[in-house]
Amino acid sequence: MSDQIKKVVLAYSGGLDTSVILKWLIETYHCEVVTFSANIGQDEDLDQIRENAFNTGASKAYVEDLSETFVKDYVFPAFRANAIYEGQYLLGTSMARPLIAKRQMEIAKIEAADAVSHGATGKGNDQVRFELTYFAMDPHIRIIAPWREWRLTSRTALMEFASQHGIKVPTTPSKPYSSDANLLHISYEGGILEDPWAAPPDDIFTMSVSPKDAPDTHEFLEITFDQGNPVAVNGQALSPAALLRELNRLGGRNGIGRADIVENRFVGMKSRGVYETPGGTILRAAHMAMESITLDREVMHLRDSLIPKYAEMVYYGFWFSPEMRLLQNLIDDTQKNVCGEVRLELYKGNCRVLGRKSDRSLYSIDFATFEDDSVYRQKDAEGFIRLNALRLRIQNMLKG
Repeated sequence: MSDQIKKVVLAYSGGLDTSVILKWLIETYHCEVVTFSANIGQDEDLDQIRENAFNTGASKAYVEDLSETFVKDYVFPAFRANAIYEGQYLLGTSMARPLIAKRQMEIAKIEAADAVSHGATGKGNDQVRFELTYFAMDPHIRIIAPWREWRLTSRTALMEFASQHGIKVPTTPSKPYSSDANLLHISYEGGILEDPWAAPPDDIFTMSVSPKDAPDTHEFLEITFDQGNPVAVNGQALSPAALLRELNRLGGRNGIGRADIVENRFVGMKSRGVYETPGGTILRAAHMAMESITLDREVMHLRDSLIPKYAEMVYYGFWFSPEMRLLQNLIDDTQKNVCGEVRLELYKGNCRVLGRKSDRSLYSIDFATFEDDSVYRQKDAEGFIRLNALRLRIQNMLKG
């Protein structure tokens, strides 16, 4: 069996890294390169990306719309879990990578390709997310990770390579940071953002206005949930992608969802990232409000104890692991009664819950009221407290 690589399927965004990689693969391996570009809601000219792929040497260019699949099968499951990494990151890039890698592997099978390739660096998390998915799909797949092989050690070097080869790329020396966009968020890393003391420039943001420039009037909305999933906004039923797109629009114009984070990468270093997640920020707040009246206390507390582990698995790239399937099944079982409506207020970067209602609510005004009631015997609390205090009393008596 020959070790020669004849065909590679490249995850191709059309940005600086993958544009250079496309040409580099052809020159280095003398092979045919098929590109795969996924539309997962990013605001890009996909026809231009296809044209750029052919102009740079691709033999075939797949461009597919996976936005509905992304939201339905990746974003919504994670939001049913209220997943958030290190208390701030809503995992927009982390959820997109396994989807892209899975479809890339399916195309590699269709094309009878010898290998797959990606543009993730040897320092980041994405290399792990891509390659764990590759191996989950095919344990024998050959992987080419140029950032771990070539001598182009900086984005400045990549821009010089692109210029020398006449490759059109969007990154310029004046804006040398890296960005990644999808329907859930956009991230910004590197370049001028590598100093954690420096504030991000106002002109980098694209999904949201600055809170200080948001309207001076409050905006109200209602989100309807069915088994933990949002299904309508202001009474209008929407598909998963259309619903998230509408929440992005509402949140973006009200300055909601910006985050500036120093996070712990899987490979061991700390990294600064700036994110915009307007619709996701609204959705998480609404989902937690919906759960507050429909989830049993102990079920909620047990599920909440698993959120850090769930988020860590997504962040680290274990989307297709057996432990992830197990945990997702458990979480989805908690969501059967998470149904109803949540009312929210958006105002200058803030998302505030105003109300929640459900025909499966566990909240009972008869028990919770501070007024007269006939269902709760306050005298019962005395024995409850004394029994819970018993071990504390014994400890104190032993000290005496």
